[in-house]
Amino acid sequence: QVQLVESGGGLVQPGGSLRLSCAASGSVFMIYNMDVMGWYRQAPGKQRELVATHTTGGNTNYANSVKGRFTISRGSAQNSVYLQMNNLKPEDTAVYYCYARSLKSETWGQGTQVPVSS
Repeated sequence: QVQLVESGGGLVQPGGSLRLSCAASGSVFMIYNMDVMGWYRQAPGKQRELVATHTTGGNTNYANSVKGRFTISRGSAQNSVYLQMNNLKPEDTAVYYCYARSLKSETWGQGTQVPVSS
């Protein structure tokens, strides 16, 4: 099994920046076979949506709403994922969840809140 722990959330003003981090722990075998890590978010009253994903091969995918503002990256050991968020907008307010897939098994973090407000 894999466990994911997020950090870095918090209140930020519109136009500000924030960096989310997520670290995987647990089964070395499952972590070695993680092929995708990423971030999803869920705003109040809305469904969870994809923010960005990063494959072990280096391919990235972004939601249209964050392209040009958010950057996803993986740690060198491939057991961590980061989300640099710039020029944050009130509509980015949500709980952000770390995600990992390993051998078709999906794991979610507990979520970290990112309120964007002045």
